[in-house]
Amino acid sequence: MASQQAGFDRHMAENNFSVVSARKLGLTFETGDGPVHALSDVDLEVKKGDFVSFIGPSGCGKTTFLRVIADLEGATAGEITVNGMTPENARKSRSYGYVFQAPALYPWRTIEKNIALPLEIMNYTAAERKERIERTLDLVNLAGFGKKYPWQLSGGMQQRASIARALAFDADLLLMDEPFGALDEIVRDHLNEQLLKLWARTQKTICFVTHSIPEAVYLSTKIVVMSPRPGRVTDVIESTLPKERPLEIRETPEFLAIAHRVREGLRAGHSYEE
Repeated sequence: MASQQAGFDRHMAENNFSVVSARKLGLTFETGDGPVHALSDVDLEVKKGDFVSFIGPSGCGKTTFLRVIADLEGATAGEITVNGMTPENARKSRSYGYVFQAPALYPWRTIEKNIALPLEIMNYTAAERKERIERTLDLVNLAGFGKKYPWQLSGGMQQRASIARALAFDADLLLMDEPFGALDEIVRDHLNEQLLKLWARTQKTICFVTHSIPEAVYLSTKIVVMSPRPGRVTDVIESTLPKERPLEIRETPEFLAIAHRVREGLRAGHSYEE
């Protein structure tokens, strides 16, 4: 009985662990035309296993916040930890995978060699690379396409290859910066469905930047609404949708109610004044 309770307590502690924790986070860029305040007083907790979408108007700091998590930008105020570490230490320990807006695949490398790139940098053996490449290609439904070159695949398939590369070294945190923004609606819907299945299978924590309200509501356990620059968090919406989400759920009253709250949060953010 005691061992069962210990296991339960451990499970609860893991689920309550903050993968990303920001306190009064701010970022100001110094430019020749004066300071640009990109982020201001951002307080946020991303728990283990969350799927968190960031939504807001262009230039509100969504991508900047993702880049701070990834140690591609440095905060100028406040604090942030990633897996309990500084962003720099989290980067050095390979705590996250990053998926950019464009697939960013090397055209002279096959898909499997593109996926292998971070594994080569991390000195995985040839056998380990082979096993991980096969596993991640299967995860993103690209089994059999490893020998193809990027230019031989559609845009959606290229983006799936980019996701496979980010998953290859098995980081617990996946950072995704508008990965489907340039794709047509039919392909985007399909990849949204596949991403939810991938999230369910891998149990990753995902931070996802989007401009699409339906996409944010469909994918997320939590939606972070941000104001125009300087980016602030104006609302954090916990989703009440079930984990199993067919596309048709977007027509339900519950889905539309969450979408309405996101829309209202965006409007309220636009009316924010210093």
